[in-house]
Order: sequence, then structure tokens, then C-alpha cells
Amino acid sequence: MSDEIKVPGYQASELIAGISQGFSALSDKEKADQIKKVNGIFQLDVTNEAKEVQSWTIDLKKTGTVYKGPAKTKADVTIILADGTLMDLASGKLNGQKAFMTGKLKTKGNMMLATKLDGVLKVAKPKAKL
Repeated sequence: MSDEIKVPGYQASELIAGISQGFSALSDKEKADQIKKVNGIFQLDVTNEAKEVQSWTIDLKKTGTVYKGPAKTKADVTIILADGTLMDLASGKLNGQKAFMTGKLKTKGNMMLATKLDGVLKVAKPKAKL
């Protein structure tokens, strides 16, 4: 499944695959707790160095799944950022609020839900090489 998520030319591919593996490894109860806690669908629109945009979706509203492509149902929040910015957020080198304030991260939709992205990224840390 994680190979279906990876896209050449994006560092974030490994991160997103790690998030997917992290959610897959959760027990049904842990996954249900995560869905209840977050209750939202994130669409990440990531731009690489060639200025191409790739979307990934993290569904923590219904299924607790991660997939390549735009949200199949309306995303609660769309987060638009560069590949390197997402990696810096995931590694802790960059704070989400600072990224937003400096224009490195843009949101569409429920901005308050975007504040929960940090917790979602932590699911990947044991799995992904940041």
C-alpha cells in the first residue's frame, strides 16, 4: 500500500508512506481514538522543486486511511506547502504557526483543524526517515 503512495521527486513521499504505515499498524481501538480526536480530512497539496503539485489525503474522519490524490469527499482543510517545508515541519525544524505566518504554509478550509496536523505527523516519526 505504501508504494502506491510514493511519488518520485517528492521527499514527502516517504513521510506520507510512514504516516500510512503508522495508521495501518494501529489497533482498531487506537485508530478509532485517533479519528475521534482529529475528526477531519486533510488534503496536502505539496509542491516539489519542479513546481509540480502532488496531493495526498489523510482521512481521519471516517476511515483512518492515507492515499495519494485529492480527497474523495470534501477535505475539511487543504494545506498547501513546499516539499521541503513539509519535511521541516515533520522533523520539528519548523513550527506550523511560524510556517503559516511567514507564508510557507497556506490553508483552505478549517484552519483550526490544521493545528492538529502536528499530532498526525507524529504517527509517522517511528516509521519514516526524516
